[in-house]
Amino acid sequence: MSVITNDDDIKRGMDVLAGICPHMRMIGETIGPPPLRWREPGFAGLVSTITAQQLSVSSANAIRTKLMARLDPLTPGALLGASEEELRACGLSGPKIRTLRALAGAIVSGDLPFDRLADMPVPEAQAALVRVHGIGPWTAEVYMMFCLGVQDIFAPADLALQEGAKLAMGLPARPTTKEMAEIATRWAPWRAVAARMLWAWYGHVKRRQGIVSA
Repeated sequence: MSVITNDDDIKRGMDVLAGICPHMRMIGETIGPPPLRWREPGFAGLVSTITAQQLSVSSANAIRTKLMARLDPLTPGALLGASEEELRACGLSGPKIRTLRALAGAIVSGDLPFDRLADMPVPEAQAALVRVHGIGPWTAEVYMMFCLGVQDIFAPADLALQEGAKLAMGLPARPTTKEMAEIATRWAPWRAVAARMLWAWYGHVKRRQGIVSA
Protein backbone atom coordinates (compact mmCIF):
# COMPACT_ATOMS: atom_id res chain seq x y z
CA MET A 1 0.00 0.00 0.00
CA SER A 2 1.17 3.57 -0.70
CA VAL A 3 1.87 5.58 2.43
CA ILE A 4 2.17 9.17 3.63
CA THR A 5 5.17 9.75 5.89
CA ASN A 6 5.98 13.47 5.77
CA ASP A 7 4.82 16.96 4.81
CA ASP A 8 6.23 16.61 1.29
CA ASP A 9 3.84 13.71 0.72
CA ILE A 10 0.96 15.93 1.85
CA LYS A 11 1.99 18.64 -0.60
CA ARG A 12 2.27 16.15 -3.48
CA GLY A 13 -1.23 14.95 -2.73
CA MET A 14 -2.52 18.50 -2.56
CA ASP A 15 -1.06 19.26 -5.98
CA VAL A 16 -2.84 16.28 -7.49
CA LEU A 17 -6.12 17.09 -5.74
CA ALA A 18 -5.97 20.74 -6.82
CA GLY A 19 -5.76 19.58 -10.41
CA ILE A 20 -8.82 17.35 -10.23
CA CYS A 21 -11.13 19.05 -7.72
CA PRO A 22 -11.95 22.77 -7.46
CA HIS A 23 -13.04 22.37 -3.83
CA MET A 24 -9.68 20.91 -2.82
CA ARG A 25 -7.94 23.67 -4.78
CA MET A 26 -9.97 26.28 -2.88
CA ILE A 27 -9.09 24.75 0.49
CA GLY A 28 -5.40 24.60 -0.36
CA GLU A 29 -5.29 28.16 -1.63
CA THR A 30 -7.18 29.46 1.41
CA ILE A 31 -5.54 27.69 4.35
CA GLY A 32 -2.49 25.93 2.93
CA PRO A 33 -1.28 22.43 3.78
CA PRO A 34 -3.07 20.54 6.56
CA PRO A 35 -1.04 19.01 9.40
CA LEU A 36 0.44 15.54 8.94
CA ARG A 37 -1.18 14.38 12.20
CA TRP A 38 1.13 11.38 12.45
CA ARG A 39 0.40 9.15 15.44
CA GLU A 40 2.37 6.46 17.17
CA PRO A 41 2.12 3.21 15.19
CA GLY A 42 1.68 -0.24 16.67
CA PHE A 43 -0.48 -1.46 19.50
CA ALA A 44 -0.22 1.74 21.52
CA GLY A 45 -1.40 3.76 18.54
CA LEU A 46 -4.49 1.62 18.02
CA VAL A 47 -5.25 1.70 21.75
CA SER A 48 -5.09 5.50 21.60
CA THR A 49 -7.43 5.57 18.60
CA ILE A 50 -9.96 3.38 20.40
CA THR A 51 -9.63 5.43 23.58
CA ALA A 52 -10.29 8.68 21.72
CA GLN A 53 -13.65 7.60 20.30
CA GLN A 54 -16.45 9.99 21.30
CA LEU A 55 -14.20 11.86 23.74
CA SER A 56 -12.63 15.30 23.76
CA VAL A 57 -8.93 15.50 22.98
CA SER A 58 -8.10 16.46 26.58
CA SER A 59 -10.10 13.56 28.05
CA ALA A 60 -8.57 11.06 25.64
CA ASN A 61 -5.05 12.32 26.38
CA ALA A 62 -5.64 12.05 30.12
CA ILE A 63 -6.77 8.43 29.80
CA ARG A 64 -3.86 7.58 27.53
CA THR A 65 -1.36 9.12 29.97
CA LYS A 66 -2.76 7.10 32.88
CA LEU A 67 -2.86 3.92 30.85
CA MET A 68 0.73 4.30 29.62
CA ALA A 69 1.90 4.99 33.17
CA ARG A 70 0.10 1.99 34.65
CA LEU A 71 1.01 -0.43 31.85
CA ASP A 72 4.59 0.36 30.89
CA PRO A 73 5.27 -0.88 28.27
CA LEU A 74 1.76 -1.00 26.84
CA THR A 75 1.60 -4.41 25.18
CA PRO A 76 -1.23 -6.86 24.44
CA GLY A 77 0.02 -9.11 27.22
CA ALA A 78 0.17 -6.28 29.74
CA LEU A 79 -3.35 -5.19 28.89
CA LEU A 80 -4.73 -8.72 29.19
CA GLY A 81 -3.01 -9.01 32.56
CA ALA A 82 -4.55 -5.81 33.94
CA SER A 83 -7.63 -6.08 36.11
CA GLU A 84 -10.95 -4.42 35.37
CA GLU A 85 -10.35 -2.12 38.34
CA GLU A 86 -6.94 -1.04 37.03
CA LEU A 87 -8.33 -0.22 33.61
CA ARG A 88 -11.34 1.63 34.99
CA ALA A 89 -8.99 3.63 37.21
CA CYS A 90 -7.38 4.92 34.01
CA GLY A 91 -10.76 6.28 32.91
CA LEU A 92 -11.76 3.54 30.48
CA SER A 93 -15.43 2.61 30.16
CA GLY A 94 -16.69 -0.96 30.23
CA PRO A 95 -17.27 -1.16 26.44
CA LYS A 96 -13.79 0.20 25.68
CA ILE A 97 -12.22 -2.25 28.10
CA ARG A 98 -13.99 -5.10 26.31
CA THR A 99 -12.81 -3.81 22.94
CA LEU A 100 -9.21 -3.42 24.10
CA ARG A 101 -9.20 -6.90 25.60
CA ALA A 102 -10.69 -8.36 22.42
CA LEU A 103 -7.98 -6.60 20.42
CA ALA A 104 -5.17 -7.78 22.70
CA GLY A 105 -6.54 -11.32 22.66
CA ALA A 106 -6.78 -11.37 18.86
CA ILE A 107 -3.16 -10.22 18.55
CA VAL A 108 -1.86 -12.73 21.09
CA SER A 109 -3.80 -15.61 19.51
CA GLY A 110 -2.72 -14.65 16.01
CA ASP A 111 -6.29 -14.14 14.81
CA LEU A 112 -5.34 -10.57 13.93
CA PRO A 113 -2.08 -10.41 11.90
CA PHE A 114 -1.31 -7.06 13.50
CA ASP A 115 2.36 -6.83 12.53
CA ARG A 116 1.52 -7.51 8.87
CA LEU A 117 -1.27 -4.96 8.42
CA ALA A 118 1.02 -2.44 6.74
CA ASP A 119 2.00 -5.02 4.12
CA MET A 120 -1.56 -6.07 3.28
CA PRO A 121 -3.85 -4.55 0.64
CA VAL A 122 -5.95 -1.79 2.21
CA PRO A 123 -9.32 -3.63 2.03
CA GLU A 124 -7.81 -6.77 3.58
CA ALA A 125 -6.14 -4.86 6.42
CA GLN A 126 -9.33 -2.98 7.16
CA ALA A 127 -11.39 -6.18 7.11
CA ALA A 128 -8.95 -7.85 9.50
CA LEU A 129 -9.32 -5.00 11.98
CA VAL A 130 -13.11 -4.80 11.91
CA ARG A 131 -13.36 -8.53 12.59
CA VAL A 132 -12.22 -7.74 16.12
CA HIS A 133 -15.19 -7.23 18.45
CA GLY A 134 -15.75 -3.52 19.09
CA ILE A 135 -13.58 -2.21 16.25
CA GLY A 136 -15.70 -0.54 13.59
CA PRO A 137 -14.85 0.97 10.21
CA TRP A 138 -14.06 4.43 11.65
CA THR A 139 -11.49 3.06 14.09
CA ALA A 140 -9.84 0.97 11.41
CA GLU A 141 -9.78 3.85 8.93
CA VAL A 142 -8.35 6.38 11.38
CA TYR A 143 -5.71 3.95 12.62
CA MET A 144 -4.65 3.10 9.09
CA MET A 145 -4.65 6.77 8.07
CA PHE A 146 -2.64 8.22 10.94
CA CYS A 147 -0.66 5.32 12.40
CA LEU A 148 0.13 3.34 9.25
CA GLY A 149 0.11 6.41 6.99
CA VAL A 150 -2.11 4.82 4.34
CA GLN A 151 -2.43 7.22 1.41
CA ASP A 152 -5.75 6.17 -0.08
CA ILE A 153 -8.23 5.68 2.74
CA PHE A 154 -11.11 7.79 4.00
CA ALA A 155 -13.48 7.82 7.00
CA PRO A 156 -16.89 8.57 5.45
CA ALA A 157 -18.81 8.16 8.72
CA ASP A 158 -16.79 10.92 10.42
CA LEU A 159 -19.17 13.80 11.17
CA ALA A 160 -16.47 16.47 10.89
CA LEU A 161 -15.51 15.20 7.43
CA GLN A 162 -19.14 15.21 6.36
CA GLU A 163 -19.60 18.74 7.68
CA GLY A 164 -16.31 19.85 6.13
CA ALA A 165 -17.47 18.55 2.75
CA LYS A 166 -20.79 20.32 3.13
CA LEU A 167 -19.07 23.62 3.91
CA ALA A 168 -16.40 23.33 1.21
CA MET A 169 -18.74 22.14 -1.53
CA GLY A 170 -21.77 24.30 -0.68
CA LEU A 171 -24.01 21.27 -0.20
CA PRO A 172 -27.56 21.82 1.10
CA ALA A 173 -27.16 19.15 3.79
CA ARG A 174 -24.42 17.12 5.40
CA PRO A 175 -23.73 14.03 3.27
CA THR A 176 -24.68 10.64 4.63
CA THR A 177 -21.96 8.05 5.15
CA LYS A 178 -22.84 6.41 1.84
CA GLU A 179 -22.89 9.76 0.02
CA MET A 180 -19.60 10.79 1.60
CA ALA A 181 -17.94 7.56 0.52
CA GLU A 182 -19.16 8.12 -3.04
CA ILE A 183 -17.96 11.73 -3.07
CA ALA A 184 -14.54 10.66 -1.80
CA THR A 185 -13.97 8.33 -4.74
CA ARG A 186 -13.11 11.39 -6.84
CA TRP A 187 -10.10 12.03 -4.58
CA ALA A 188 -8.45 8.64 -5.07
CA PRO A 189 -5.61 7.80 -4.76
CA TRP A 190 -5.10 10.66 -2.27
CA ARG A 191 -8.19 10.27 -0.12
CA ALA A 192 -6.21 10.49 3.12
CA VAL A 193 -4.88 13.92 2.08
CA ALA A 194 -8.40 15.01 1.11
CA ALA A 195 -9.59 13.93 4.57
CA ARG A 196 -6.89 15.99 6.26
CA MET A 197 -7.86 18.98 4.14
CA LEU A 198 -11.55 18.64 5.00
CA TRP A 199 -10.79 18.33 8.72
CA ALA A 200 -8.61 21.44 8.47
CA TRP A 201 -11.30 23.31 6.53
CA TYR A 202 -13.97 22.39 9.07
CA GLY A 203 -11.78 23.71 11.88
CA HIS A 204 -10.96 26.86 9.92
CA VAL A 205 -14.62 27.71 9.29
CA LYS A 206 -15.70 26.97 12.85
CA ARG A 207 -12.89 29.09 14.30
CA ARG A 208 -13.84 31.90 11.94
CA GLN A 209 -17.40 31.62 13.23
CA GLY A 210 -16.14 31.59 16.81
CA ILE A 211 -17.60 28.13 17.44
CA VAL A 212 -14.40 26.29 18.33
CA SER A 213 -11.14 27.53 19.84
CA ALA A 214 -7.92 27.65 17.88
